[in-house]
Amino acid sequence: MNYPYYRLPSFSRNAFIVWYRNILVWKKLIGPALALHFGEPLIYLLGMGFGLGAFIGEINDMSYLTFLAAGLVASSAMMTASLEGTYSVFTRMVPQKTYSALLATPIEIDDIMAGELMWCATKALFSGIAILIVATILGAVQSWSVLWVIPLIFISALCFTGPAIVIASMSRNYDFFNYYFTLAVTPMFVLCGVFYPVTSLPDFIQIIVYLLPLTHAIDLIRPLVAGTELHNPLLHISVLVIYTLAFYYVAVVMVRKRMIV
Repeated sequence: MNYPYYRLPSFSRNAFIVWYRNILVWKKLIGPALALHFGEPLIYLLGMGFGLGAFIGEINDMSYLTFLAAGLVASSAMMTASLEGTYSVFTRMVPQKTYSALLATPIEIDDIMAGELMWCATKALFSGIAILIVATILGAVQSWSVLWVIPLIFISALCFTGPAIVIASMSRNYDFFNYYFTLAVTPMFVLCGVFYPVTSLPDFIQIIVYLLPLTHAIDLIRPLVAGTELHNPLLHISVLVIYTLAFYYVAVVMVRKRMIV
C-alpha cells in the first residue's frame, strides 16, 4: 500500500475519543499520580526554596522561592509531557498494541496522534496546577496574573510532547529513552533557568539555551507567578508554537511509517 506518509496531519473528533480513553485509564491511577504531583514540588520548594533560598535571598527582584516555583511549573510541563510521550506512548504503541486495536476501528493514526498530543499536555497541566497550588500555599505566588499560567502550561506541554513521540516512534525498547533524557531533557532542566538566571551562564552557552523551548516557557511563566513585567510574550509563544507544529508533523509521519505497511 502506497500510504502518503508525508501528507499534512488531519484532525477529527475521533481524537477526543483517544484523549478520553487515556483519561479513563489515568483515573484508575489517580492516587499515586496525585501523590507525585503534590509531593515532589513540596519537597523541592521546602528543601531548595526555603533552605537554599535562605542563603541566596532575592533573584531578579523576587524571592528565590518564587523564582524556583515558576521554574518548576515550566519544567514540570516538559518532564510530564516527555515521560508520557515516550514511555506511555511506546507502551501503547508496541507491547500493549493499543494503537493496533484502535486502527481496527474508524480511528486513524492522525486521530491517535492528535489525541495523544492533547492527553500528554492535559497530564502535564494537572502536574503544573498541582505545583501552583503548593507554591500558593507556601507563599511563592505573588499575583493573580498567575491564572494566565494555566493555559501556558498546556501550550508548553504541547511543545515537548512532539519530540517525545518522535523518540518513541524510533525506539525498539525502553532503554533507548535514556539517550533523549540524558542529551535533551536533563540539559534543558539544568541550563534553561529553572534554578538560576540564564544570564549567569557563559555567553556562548546562553546563545544555545535561548534556542531551547524550556527557556521561553520559563520566560513566559516566571513573570506571571512573580507579578512582574512580561517581556516579549509574542516571541516566546511563537517559539513554542513553532516547536509544537514542527515536531507534531514529524511525529505523525514517523508513527505512520511504523504502524502502516
